[in-house]
Amino acid sequence: MANTMARSFLQVASTEEVASPLRVVQIEGLVILKIIKHCKDFAPALVTGQLLGLDVGSVLEVTNCFPFPIREEDEEVEADGANYQLEMMRCLREVNVDNNTVGWYQSTILGSFQTVELIETFMNYQENIRRCVCIIYDPSRSHQGVLALKALKLSDSFMELFRTQNFTGEKLREKNLSWVDIFEEIPIKVSNSALISAFMTELESDMPVIQCDYDRLQLSTNPYMERNLEFLSECMDELAAEQQKLQFYYRSQSRQQVQQQAWLQKRRQENMARKAAGEEPLPEEDPSNPIFKPIQEPSRLESFLVTNQIANYCNQINGVAGQSFSRLYLLKALHAHDK
Repeated sequence: MANTMARSFLQVASTEEVASPLRVVQIEGLVILKIIKHCKDFAPALVTGQLLGLDVGSVLEVTNCFPFPIREEDEEVEADGANYQLEMMRCLREVNVDNNTVGWYQSTILGSFQTVELIETFMNYQENIRRCVCIIYDPSRSHQGVLALKALKLSDSFMELFRTQNFTGEKLREKNLSWVDIFEEIPIKVSNSALISAFMTELESDMPVIQCDYDRLQLSTNPYMERNLEFLSECMDELAAEQQKLQFYYRSQSRQQVQQQAWLQKRRQENMARKAAGEEPLPEEDPSNPIFKPIQEPSRLESFLVTNQIANYCNQINGVAGQSFSRLYLLKALHAHDK
């Protein structure tokens, strides 16, 4: 019996646990309020904070959070920030609050969050946390009456490729990876305790209309649209610059191939003359020659991120424009009814 139990334990220990894919990020309502307050209090400055909770099966539960202090880029200040995080988690553990890190949150301006820094932060978290998410909150988008909150994670295929730092065209085709495969958006589910739900139900009867209902009826969307178009035009310039890098690489590669063919043809003629003179032929490859040095292909990562950002801006403009038309038609119907 003891041998059977020991064998079963060894089998279980040797079997690699297969984690179920992450399906939902469940956030408590109080955590969302903390994130919104932190981001709005320091807007337009960008802020970040830690997410705490539990990883249960296919659901990532976010039960608490705390903000990071705004710091300058300095080694001593960064060390103080790390000590601050450890001290905060120690204090939470002492009062029996969930202190397991499940990711972080950060604010953004008009959805401009898809950067190399975000990917590097994801990779740093992945070293210690198998599944982590980043909650992105956009205060400028929320002024339009929409809760601009989304949960993101890096795709497994992209993380595997990012570790190699090989974003050449051949490698991307081999992995079948495109710009839409960098980030994965996880659905968010807001969870509240029964007591809070009962309290909110009582408040609904007293406040049939709240501020966000009026925000959705705002007709002035010009400032928001103008800034989106400005950011979009900047991204288009960046994408054009990345395309020019690729064009220069292909032109240089074609020019190098022409030089190599000319050098090989000349070397073969020399070897024919040496053979006729009874001399040893020279090698047809010369690694010391600069024309045989391979040209490094530029990384496609930056162009992928810029393309992602362009798609994000276009979706925002499309959404706001569609809502504006709906409000205008509603206003037109109200004026016709008054007449």
